[in-house]
Amino acid sequence: MRPLVYYVAISLDGFIADDDGGFAAFPTDPATLQALFAEYPETCPAHVREALGVDAPPRHFDTVVMGRATHQPALDAGLTSAYPHLDQHVVTHRDDLPEDPTVTVVHDDPVGHVRGLKARDGLGIWLCGGGHLAAQLVDEIDELHLKVNPVALGSGVPLFRGLDAPRAWTLGEVTPLPGGVLLQRWSRA
Repeated sequence: MRPLVYYVAISLDGFIADDDGGFAAFPTDPATLQALFAEYPETCPAHVREALGVDAPPRHFDTVVMGRATHQPALDAGLTSAYPHLDQHVVTHRDDLPEDPTVTVVHDDPVGHVRGLKARDGLGIWLCGGGHLAAQLVDEIDELHLKVNPVALGSGVPLFRGLDAPRAWTLGEVTPLPGGVLLQRWSRA
């Protein structure tokens, strides 16, 4: 069974984006990006891979799952898919996504859909965001890989939005990265 890994940037106070869904407040030290893309090359969006010199094959994930709001920046940039090099799944209730052969649109039952993905052969599944989808999938998430940024947002989109009950996690490896970012790896307790 493939793992579902919630790999996401987070503020010190637990937010993955600001109140408007933006992440501009997170520092973007080039050395931090270089370290992260060396470990997780598949998470570099297609439109900047060449510019950043990211050409390594996937190390952790061959599939990405995200909510509509997480997919929106790609659409805003004129892309129909930020990750055409991955098996991409966008969970949304809306019917207005542009057609793209590399994107599977999931309109209902994200839990059942992810369970089906987990049963397939391959590398891990990257839960890219957002907080509402993560809360829906919390019992399917096997690991958290959190890029803890040295900034407090005060409010915004929480790591999990709308959990129905507490969930326990066990801290594993913590890796300091350039720019003051800590990569924390958690597993389900």
